[in-house]
Amino acid sequence: MDYILNFERLDKSSLPSVGGKNASLGEMIKAGIRVPPGFAVTTDSYLSFIEETGIKDKIFDILSNMPPDDVESLNRASAEIQELINKAPLSDEIKTAIEEGYSRLCEKCSVEILPVAVRSSATAEDLPTASFAGQQDTYLWVEGEEKIINNVHKCWASLFTPRAIDYRNKNNFPHEKVLISVGVQKMVNSRTAGVMFTINPTNGDPSKVVIEGSWGLGETVVSGSVNPDKFVVDKVVMETSEKTISAKHIKCVYDPEKGGVKDIDVEEDVQSICCLGDQEVKELVKIAKDIEKHYGRAMDIEWAIDKDFSFPESVFIVQARPETVWSQRRKGSVIGKKTGYQLLMEQAMKRIKIPG
Repeated sequence: MDYILNFERLDKSSLPSVGGKNASLGEMIKAGIRVPPGFAVTTDSYLSFIEETGIKDKIFDILSNMPPDDVESLNRASAEIQELINKAPLSDEIKTAIEEGYSRLCEKCSVEILPVAVRSSATAEDLPTASFAGQQDTYLWVEGEEKIINNVHKCWASLFTPRAIDYRNKNNFPHEKVLISVGVQKMVNSRTAGVMFTINPTNGDPSKVVIEGSWGLGETVVSGSVNPDKFVVDKVVMETSEKTISAKHIKCVYDPEKGGVKDIDVEEDVQSICCLGDQEVKELVKIAKDIEKHYGRAMDIEWAIDKDFSFPESVFIVQARPETVWSQRRKGSVIGKKTGYQLLMEQAMKRIKIPG
């Protein structure tokens, strides 16, 4: 049994072992995309944990006795299950595997105590037909074996938040079929971070890449707590057709005193400065196109620019999942009864000047 698996060993076929998020990271590494290194604590680890501690049957008893559409019962069931998981001890085998994985990661990055992100990765997450994104826990800038193990424990418990239980019920995902893995990934020391889409999320135009970014770690953009800078870029000619610079009033940064991350105010003279250079925008679009081509579908991507590296090695992808809004709509024309290919060619031809 593999308690942990390095990202390099993963691809899309690894989903049952490591969940959607971690499988996608491994898939991108194999496709040559720049992804921070890390490892996955497998679904086998989670399964052996709930079986060996004897809490598995208790969890599913609580869920099966929960009346549907009763908020009070849902909250009570969630609290009971999370308490069961948080109080049950991890086996020495799982702890040792995580400790060894972290030690190798520190060695690989030549850092004695490497800051990592600890992210949940469920087997029903990041699917083309369902958006489970953000339902389970993520912990940023975690340092040291003990804190990583504690956060893995918390990520497992977060499979049973009220929101996660309710979503599975409403979408007919059997609870016992949804397992959880946890990714332990080197933190990007972000100067700037955000999201991008290989389709315009406003109107479904497949000829555009839309980038949104802000200062610091990407959580402010993902959570919607800041108005990000926005760039709409043509995929064919790589020109920015729209550029909106917002007043980015807060940023998420590492706080050494707290030993974690926090939101702080951005200096006034920096708030309205564009968070990305032209080169960085083009590099992000190029990577977005590569990811879309590899997956053969529109993608929703999280990126970060590491201030410790020089361009273009500073540009990292920390997540990619299928875009689920426009992709689930009727296949066919999006704008003016034209296909995506026709739109792309039309955009290209507009800029081609034939000499007289």
